Amino acid sequence: MRDLLSSARASRDEPLFRVPAFGLTARVRVGLLGPDLGLPTVVETSHAEGGGPPLYRRAAAEVFEIITGRYLFEVEGKRFIARRGDLVSVPGGAARAFVNVTGTPARQQVFIQPAFDANAFFDELCVACRAGAPAAELEDFGRRWGIVYLGPPLRPRDSEVPGGLD
Repeated sequence: MRDLLSSARASRDEPLFRVPAFGLTARVRVGLLGPDLGLPTVVETSHAEGGGPPLYRRAAAEVFEIITGRYLFEVEGKRFIARRGDLVSVPGGAARAFVNVTGTPARQQVFIQPAFDANAFFDELCVACRAGAPAAELEDFGRRWGIVYLGPPLRPRDSEVPGGLD
């Protein structure tokens, strides 16, 4: 996958996490700064064409800022397209999934509240999703991080994507 993550603020302290099972490359922009600060965790992600996580539910709220491309989102059973410049706010506890429908890699910045140790999260996710890992490892990972996987990754229908799937 071509790496489209921004390097404008990149530092050696921001490792790239790659999760091929989700077509994902992630960089933690703002990690866990302490519960008293009230700041969200910020993660910049790039998804390959067709990339995205399985349908999941978590207690944390997430705000997705689409930087490039288009994503099909499903939040609590409602599907919609989000494009460059759009913000998608998902309340804590809501079921959610998304998939890149651009035809090329697409990027988003994700703000997650309450904050958590995203570096440890992605370290563990990479292990749970490695090639050949049993599905139970992802379920165990989810339990440790307060994520319940509800179904497979989102797959768009042609009628849901303006102009079809490009």
